Amino acid sequence: MSRIGKKPVPLPSGVSASLSGRTIEVKGPKGTLSFTATDDVTITIGDGEITVTPRGTSKRARQQWGMTRTQIENLVKGVTEGFRKELEINGIGYRAQLQGNVLKLQLGYSHDVEFKVPEGVQITVPKNTEIVVEGIDKQLVGQVAANIREWRKPEPYKGKGIKYKDEYIFRKEGKKK
Repeated sequence: MSRIGKKPVPLPSGVSASLSGRTIEVKGPKGTLSFTATDDVTITIGDGEITVTPRGTSKRARQQWGMTRTQIENLVKGVTEGFRKELEINGIGYRAQLQGNVLKLQLGYSHDVEFKVPEGVQITVPKNTEIVVEGIDKQLVGQVAANIREWRKPEPYKGKGIKYKDEYIFRKEGKKK
């Protein structure tokens, strides 16, 4: 039995949800998001909450039950609070700056890396060694942060590279003579 799927998703004030077929659309102060569920679950909108129930007892139905509930909860959280990922740049000469809709990264390559900011995501650079990715879609925010981090992953010897703010880099000791 799904422990996550059993909980109803509460709808805070200012957030409305509508269901058409298997697609649920959530509107809130930050925008509108939608999610299409599979045939294995049934979504119902009650008084101030959304409940998800499985259709049958198959393994796939039970898997989709918890996943669908979590996706709906992410929609509600996205349109009310939004999501945020913070990246930190470590290394001598490594820095970032935002020019219009392009994030310019200097990461020790012979050229600057130009990363175009996709639609639906806001990127800010409070310091030249910090990057903040914000948006209402959790998947998109995480993917954009991962794409930026991919340009120079942190290495274990000196810790140089782009890492998440709360990420721990396992450090290794260098060669000894």
